[in-house]
Amino acid sequence: MYKVIKDQEFGGERPLYCAKDTRLENVVIHTGESSLKETRNIVAENCRFEGKYPFWEAEDFTIRNSVLEEGARSGIWYSRRMTMEDTIIHAPKTFRDMQGATLRRVTIDNGQETCWNVRDFTLEECKISNADYLFVFAQNVKIDNYRQDGNYSFQHARNVEIRNAVLNSKDALWDSDDITVIDSEINGEYLAWYSRNLRLIRCHITGTQPLCYCDNLYLEDCTFGDDADLAFEYSSVEATIRGHIVSIKNPRTGHITADSIGETIIDENIKQPANCVVKSLK
Repeated sequence: MYKVIKDQEFGGERPLYCAKDTRLENVVIHTGESSLKETRNIVAENCRFEGKYPFWEAEDFTIRNSVLEEGARSGIWYSRRMTMEDTIIHAPKTFRDMQGATLRRVTIDNGQETCWNVRDFTLEECKISNADYLFVFAQNVKIDNYRQDGNYSFQHARNVEIRNAVLNSKDALWDSDDITVIDSEINGEYLAWYSRNLRLIRCHITGTQPLCYCDNLYLEDCTFGDDADLAFEYSSVEATIRGHIVSIKNPRTGHITADSIGETIIDENIKQPANCVVKSLK
């Protein structure tokens, strides 16, 4: 049985500290700190959060049809088992050191340094903007129907699946492990350097020098933009490319097949075993 708090306003420090089994309806949390810290089994609907750190060390909570204003920065940290739906976040650094969350139809328009060191996250129909350093050190993430604008995303991430997405991100997927991206568009320079076990399936890739220094890289039926040059340097790769790729440089080992290749550069700096087979079908 929930205790219901409806049509009320709170402010200051820790106004609802340690609340349990509580439903908030039409509640406003004004400037202050840690309004719902150390809470359990909370449902917040049609609420507005204006103060810092609203949900820290929270467990088993749901946020629906609500707004986290810019002042609600660093809003949800060290928490577990959250569901968020139809909510708008104007604040940076919202999710950190969390385990277990589902976001549906969530818009984050200030995603800077958001989703650091999170685990077991699912995103559906979400959009994140101004998202520099997004999902750093994230693990076990599933994303579908997604758009992101911001650089340096998914660095050092592990075990991530992304589908039906547009990622506008320089330096995305650096030093990542076991990432799969399907039916998506990735725009940005220096894609996925130093990654391991990256799989790209039916993706479109733009930006200079993509997919260099990769181990166990796999591409299936991917396409490349006109600016995606000098690809695959020092990578071990198995790739099928549809359409044209501007240039390939010093792939280390594996097989690359493309409909057409503008230039294949193999020079004295290639690394062993230096046996990658590069084939143009035209």
